[in-house]
Amino acid sequence: MELTDSESDIPTAIDPLQRIVLLQPLIQQYADVNEAQRHLAPQVAQAFAKQGLYRIAAPLESFGGAIDPVTQVKVIEAVASIDGSASWNLMVGIEAFGLIAPAFEHCRDLIADADVVLSSSSAAVGRAEKVDGGYRVSGQWPFCSGIHNAGIFGATVKVWQNGEMLPEAPKRYAIVTPSQYEILDTWHTSGLCGSGSHDVVIDDVFVPEERLIQPLSEFRHESPLLNFPLGIRIAYNKVGVAWGLARTGIDAFVDIAEGKIPRFSSRGLKQRPRAHRAVAEAEVRLRAGRALVLELLEEIWATVQARDHITSKERAIFQLACSDTVRGSIEAINLVAEAAGTTANQKGHPLERIVRDVRVVGQHTTVAPHHIEDAGRLLLGLPAQEMMLAGMGG
Repeated sequence: MELTDSESDIPTAIDPLQRIVLLQPLIQQYADVNEAQRHLAPQVAQAFAKQGLYRIAAPLESFGGAIDPVTQVKVIEAVASIDGSASWNLMVGIEAFGLIAPAFEHCRDLIADADVVLSSSSAAVGRAEKVDGGYRVSGQWPFCSGIHNAGIFGATVKVWQNGEMLPEAPKRYAIVTPSQYEILDTWHTSGLCGSGSHDVVIDDVFVPEERLIQPLSEFRHESPLLNFPLGIRIAYNKVGVAWGLARTGIDAFVDIAEGKIPRFSSRGLKQRPRAHRAVAEAEVRLRAGRALVLELLEEIWATVQARDHITSKERAIFQLACSDTVRGSIEAINLVAEAAGTTANQKGHPLERIVRDVRVVGQHTTVAPHHIEDAGRLLLGLPAQEMMLAGMGG
């Protein structure tokens, strides 16, 4: 697929947020297409790749953009304000490339082309049976967002030898190309259905030794981007999707209120106290959560750059802030959707899709509401019990 002149002529020196502004018409153009076909249109994915947006979280030496975490979140937020599914694809692509690309030490040729998109899934663990020269890999991985536009896929695997799993061997990523895997049409959802988070199946495929790479947790790197506690790293980008959706939803409600006169009433929605309270509470809920996360992320980024330790309490408060701001974004949308009446249920209205999309963000395991309780355990001196705080420390 070719880009239009205006897209291909975007200056390379401008920052990622400016690039989103210039790509906005293209993202808007394909939003309904993504929804209908249940995966991101290749035109949008190619535009993201050509502008280096998938690679902003990786260090320069890993073919990345080395963009700071706050800007990463704002880029994802900006795309979500246009289309939630496109933003989710970009977010997952940013996360995958940032976490995995630095480990391509012996197969750098696979990611040297800037147009190559990397998809991955750690939602399941496959089998890599050791053989001469490499491994035979098999398994099925769900939630492979962006897989239709990927040039390579990173499958989480455990190493087996002589028919037995090696318990001491850590998980690895088996790197495969599209001819080596099958995409199963499994993503039938109401929210974020354009994200294309289908399953991938690999059936007894040979993977050379150099393409079974170590995860980020297995090595250290000079780049501060790679020295975040993993739990913080995989939580902060999700909030950008929720913020962008909530921002557009609140703005859409303001547009509705401007002209709508509810049925059986002579008074416009704009004049109703219920609308006043809904938009006021939604606005402050979104802004307060957003401000807190950005403040904490700036502080953590400074700590990481200084190579100082991030405490368990700091991780707990950050996780609490991320889970709560996503919950707050959902609450904000529920408030304005309820006040909007039946308009928010009409197919094709922005609020109708946003109601569906934002709920899915809150269901993701990295920002789910149960982490709020777990953060409280840590703040009271009790051990964490959930994955994000108990299993993904510094």
